[in-house]
Amino acid sequence: MERNAPKKAVHFGAGNIGRGFVACFLHNSGYEVIFVEVNNVTVNRLNAQKSYRVIEVGADGTSETVVTNYRAINSRTHEANLVHEIATADLVTCAVGPPTLERIAPVIAKGIDARSEDLTPVAVIACENAIGATDTLAGLIQSPMNTDPARLNGYERRARFANSAIDRIVPAQDRSLTLDVRLEKFYEWVIERTPFSDHAPPPIQGVRWVDDLQPFIERKLFTVNTGHATAAYHGYVRRKATVYDALRDRDIHAEVRRALAETTALITSKHGIPHDEQQAYVDTIVRRIGNPHLEDAVERVGRAPLRKLGRKERFIGPAAELAEMGAEFGALLEAAEMAFRFQRVEGDEESFQLAEIMATHDAEEVVRRVCGLQPSEKLFPAVVEVVKRVQADTISDSD
Repeated sequence: MERNAPKKAVHFGAGNIGRGFVACFLHNSGYEVIFVEVNNVTVNRLNAQKSYRVIEVGADGTSETVVTNYRAINSRTHEANLVHEIATADLVTCAVGPPTLERIAPVIAKGIDARSEDLTPVAVIACENAIGATDTLAGLIQSPMNTDPARLNGYERRARFANSAIDRIVPAQDRSLTLDVRLEKFYEWVIERTPFSDHAPPPIQGVRWVDDLQPFIERKLFTVNTGHATAAYHGYVRRKATVYDALRDRDIHAEVRRALAETTALITSKHGIPHDEQQAYVDTIVRRIGNPHLEDAVERVGRAPLRKLGRKERFIGPAAELAEMGAEFGALLEAAEMAFRFQRVEGDEESFQLAEIMATHDAEEVVRRVCGLQPSEKLFPAVVEVVKRVQADTISDSD
């Protein structure tokens, strides 16, 4: 049964992606947006300020959207209220970062458990830079720790989970100064349609609904994220301030192009995307990450190196597949080496954790632990050599 009340979306995370991308789309689609945050200063500010601006920046100038019809809840202090909102929402989204999914799953589980089966199932969509993020969130929500196994029978009558891929560059901004968000004009939000086979998916303007999301996720992750991170890590090692500065360096620009030529070979062969179509996409991405109007510090783009060196992530993921194919992966390996050199960077906890792992484990264990690679995989020995080289340089620098 459809709900007669106005459309309502609960969104976890009031950061720049949450306010500037996801909530803006939901606002334009007619939803009341309920932001969920743990920072009481942010919650109070959102509740006190009845609108904010989303400023889109491009080569042809800027445009603005004013976002209204929202409120905020502190999930730590008002959990009961939040459970009620989820139980009566049309849509639950999040942009909190993959490691935080574990922390938001319990309250979402409570909200879904309290939902009437007379309502259309709530759509749950994670908007994270990770493959299968909604599947991960769904697994956490439906785990015995968060949901009574006896309640899983007929769970699809209360909730549907859809993976998505989002693509939009939002540089770092100080939200203590303003709720306004500045971002690029280009965007892509792709969501899988299959979980809604028996009823219409939630209406969200600007979304592209597809039956097979995997090609879009990998194209985005192995082009946008690979390119952005390659520029940032090479730029950090060569003491560039921003990604824009890095891409103005001919050598770094060439490294980015080489890495994306390798991922292009994988994407076109694996997913049947025409080479000229993927090349046009690559050209667009290089222009986007080098947008002078959206300068982004290399330290910010490079943060969380442990995650970005992961098995399914932007360097090791495509390089491992290329290695198994017998194809070239040298530029991806060089980018991964620069990521291993991203150590002890102020403000980034993972860079300190990486440094500790590199200092206390041999190269083989580092590759197993950080990259999730096994000795049986063809890429394993090549990454071991990279780690040995970085470890040797680190010891040399400390002498």
